[in-house]
Amino acid sequence: MALDWSQCPAVESVPGKVSGAWVFRGTRIPVAAVFENLEDGLTVDEIVKMFDGLAREQVTSVLDFAAQSLTAPVSIR
Repeated sequence: MALDWSQCPAVESVPGKVSGAWVFRGTRIPVAAVFENLEDGLTVDEIVKMFDGLAREQVTSVLDFAAQSLTAPVSIR
């Protein structure tokens, strides 16, 4: 199941801005870039240093949102 990023206050999707991809609010930095860099072994602090305008709090908010979705109860239809 895909995450409903519209419920995460740290991100936004604006048509015409980075092709409507989910980005960190007020930036053009795709949320996917954080997950890709984490997968490559970078730390949160290293990622924040890589992207001008990205705050550590934004990254931790997105990671917390994703983690909470893993503990959300699953409804069986």
